Amino acid sequence: MRYHIGDLDQQKLRDLYTAMLKPRMIEEKMLVLLRQGKISKWFSGIGQEAISVGVTHALKSEEYILPMHRNLGVFTSRNIPLHRLFAQWQGKQSGFTQGRDRSFHFGTQEYKIVGMISHLGPQLGVADGIALANMLKRNKQVTAVFTGEGATSEGDFHEALNVASVWNLPVLFCIENNGYGLSTPTNEQYNCENLADRARGYGMESRIIDGNNILEVYTKVDEICRTIRKRPRPILLEFKTFRMRGHEEASGTKYVPENLMKKWAKKDPIANYESFLLDENLVSMEEIEALKERISAEINENLQMAFDEPVISSIESKELGEVYQDFKFEEVEIRNEIKNIRFVDAISEGLEQSMYRHNELILMGQDIADYGGVFKITEGFISKFGKSRVRNTPICESVIVSAAMGLSINGMKAVVEMQFADFVSSGFNPIVNYLAKVHYRWNEKADVVIRMPCGGGVGAGPFHSQTNEAWFTKVPGLKVVYPAFPHDAKGLLNTAINDPNPVLFFEHKGLYRSVYGDVPLDYYTLPLGKANLVKEGEAVSIVSYGAGVHWALEVLEKHPEIEADLVDLCTLQPLDADAVYTSVRKTGKLIILQEDTLFGGIASDISAMVMENCFEHLDAPVKRVGSLETPVPFARELEENYLPKKRFETALLELYNY
Repeated sequence: MRYHIGDLDQQKLRDLYTAMLKPRMIEEKMLVLLRQGKISKWFSGIGQEAISVGVTHALKSEEYILPMHRNLGVFTSRNIPLHRLFAQWQGKQSGFTQGRDRSFHFGTQEYKIVGMISHLGPQLGVADGIALANMLKRNKQVTAVFTGEGATSEGDFHEALNVASVWNLPVLFCIENNGYGLSTPTNEQYNCENLADRARGYGMESRIIDGNNILEVYTKVDEICRTIRKRPRPILLEFKTFRMRGHEEASGTKYVPENLMKKWAKKDPIANYESFLLDENLVSMEEIEALKERISAEINENLQMAFDEPVISSIESKELGEVYQDFKFEEVEIRNEIKNIRFVDAISEGLEQSMYRHNELILMGQDIADYGGVFKITEGFISKFGKSRVRNTPICESVIVSAAMGLSINGMKAVVEMQFADFVSSGFNPIVNYLAKVHYRWNEKADVVIRMPCGGGVGAGPFHSQTNEAWFTKVPGLKVVYPAFPHDAKGLLNTAINDPNPVLFFEHKGLYRSVYGDVPLDYYTLPLGKANLVKEGEAVSIVSYGAGVHWALEVLEKHPEIEADLVDLCTLQPLDADAVYTSVRKTGKLIILQEDTLFGGIASDISAMVMENCFEHLDAPVKRVGSLETPVPFARELEENYLPKKRFETALLELYNY
């Protein structure tokens, strides 16, 4: 292996050796502990140390780096205290996830490291978001993100490269090509000669680097970083390397031909570099032995600290209390004149006033810039806030959600518009597996609002009409808002944007231009988790949200003899259960109306909660009404029968007369 020193001084050459040796020695110790049953799992990066170390040393300490689970050299090169790493791997309290996740599934703002999740793809989009924030801040910083050759087959990889290229984001996409995705060889994963060749299709630069040559990795990446800081743009790096251990230790390496193992063993990045340093008299064997003794002592000392830490205990209040980041609601009272406007205008006003209030707020979505979005909610925003803050996106919901997460990590806020709520299925993974879990896992906020135009009744068929809130109310860590009136829509949207937790904000598009209401001109906020009592009565309790509230009002107007409490939930997570219980204890009867299909919806949970908490107050069985158990049909006659409005009237009368 050839090493070119260039203008590197002796101290840097020695530092790079030390930086590779340390993770190798830690790994060797971990393999011993794994066999002893003292850690549960290990993903080895032996043979790939030069990549982690070289890239990290080429970055500045304030620049974010997003490693995978074999990039131990990233963590050690950023000088994370070893006892905290060891505690992380043992599930101890002083680990970065407090026992809530394992191995390298964590991040740390202190060291500017953002660890991956097992769903590998979102990592790349998060890097896009971090880089976008850097670009908007004009701080001339680079973001580096790692992936393996196997994960380059995921859609998120293609989406992330495309967005980075279109937006000229300062991202280093680092592919560690070790020849196997678990046991699947590269010839069964992709059909191009080099993964770096894919960059051409996205209009970006690429480089192929010998991933086992520490000097080549460091010097080339350092040079690339310098150019990116001067002229922001993405670059795809393919590091040719090899993993000398299995995917994880239980996998073994029997699927790898023996001659291939021998070939790469001769290219070991540490052994070869050590020989080079000795040959060049840059280090002595005595110094190497002393270094190994020092690292070994550090490992053992820090391991003992982790071993001495008590086994973690579960405190229910603590676990439940840290799913969401604390958010102290600040009420901004209504002080101004009121005007009667449409639901759609209330949403637009809330967004616009929040944009003025939060200079760090970025809007992203398909066609939201000059076109103003398909519902024209952001029409005119470009002239007020510019294209840097009101950003058209390619059609790639998954990476845009991930990029919103990256913006949040780098100190900004994001509102993402799903063109239709139905399309959120393409961005489902990062919402439920990244945004929802990130605070519980490593105490990081996800300051993201996802706007969800939803609902039927407009003849839009099965792909533009779903009201899919139940997909998300089940997921701890997400908040779900679903207003029915313009006043609530504006105030709740403002609060959702203030909230550092991820919020799914449902906007029934059938209400956009059909429902008017009195709305204050000025900025104001309303608390999440507080229902509204729209009508009061003693005979029956009706609980609904969104368009269902208006359907209930129409039916009650048709039947003035029914004096009902009508509870508009406004938010589904957090849910104002007390408002429901208070009403039921007064009336003794409950009917829950939702537009979603009945099975598995929010009505089922509310029904169960009332049965558990108000059973002795009930004078009749709880009734639930929802749409038919079919996809949303297109034809008007079919859709009218699909939606629950007529069935609600029948069920309400039955309950009233029970």
